[in-house]
Amino acid sequence: MQTLQAVIMGAVQGLTEFLPVSSSGHIVLSSAFYKMFTGAEIVVTNEEIFFDILIHLSTLFAVIIYFLGDIKNILSNFYTAAKEKNYKSDNFLFVIYILVATFVTALFGLVTKEAAHNLTENPFVVSIFIIMTGCVLLISEKIKKDEIKKDENKKIDIKTALVVGLFQGFAVMPGLSRSGMTISSAMFMGLKRFDAAKFSFILSIPIILLASFVYPILTFDLKDVSNFNFLALISGMVTSFITGYLCIKYFMNFLKNNNLRCFAYYCFIMGAISATFFYITGV
Repeated sequence: MQTLQAVIMGAVQGLTEFLPVSSSGHIVLSSAFYKMFTGAEIVVTNEEIFFDILIHLSTLFAVIIYFLGDIKNILSNFYTAAKEKNYKSDNFLFVIYILVATFVTALFGLVTKEAAHNLTENPFVVSIFIIMTGCVLLISEKIKKDEIKKDENKKIDIKTALVVGLFQGFAVMPGLSRSGMTISSAMFMGLKRFDAAKFSFILSIPIILLASFVYPILTFDLKDVSNFNFLALISGMVTSFITGYLCIKYFMNFLKNNNLRCFAYYCFIMGAISATFFYITGV
């Protein structure tokens, strides 16, 4: 992997991981475009799989840093509730709901792992999935707008955790945005947009950690790591962390007064352009 390619993909990951436009889809498309213009073969190497894991960990670190205060409070309150055997408290149940959603996602991901991996070499289908992400975003906004009885104090419950976990599982497919699926599904279940985004970002922590340690073990021989371009890998990680942190910061502020429609329109445009391009070129 070249350093320029790593920096580009790191920036793409950081900018799109938390926006509801599919970071995995953009990684596939940006990699395919880069390889086409540099004359490289469009195949996914073990180094690129390893790099994808590293930049996901970088953006995960950005989430932890940004929500560090919230995470400390969540864990502290969970410990206190467990110690007092107050198993019905919101503080205790919030962590349980995170674990439930993660479990559902992990099960779905294991079943669809091979199909998702095969899609990384099919940018046309990934483009179609990005368009589908846009559709989900628009539907979630329409449902939110059309709600007659709207509970502004709606909280996470077991049903919401199961639904959000399932939708997060769908996002194992490149092009289906993890944040888009989780935020939209949480909105389907009645959560406010800002609360849905916060739950989505905190929910990303266990699933990214799980995928980062389990996926490489199931996918490739770690002995290959010694032959990787570590300058490129580190450059991409740093870029991913910086862009990811800034993206979270501004996206959370954006959601206080805005909706997701602009991201849906972006998905339609980006998906249509890339699908047309890869269809014409036969890639």
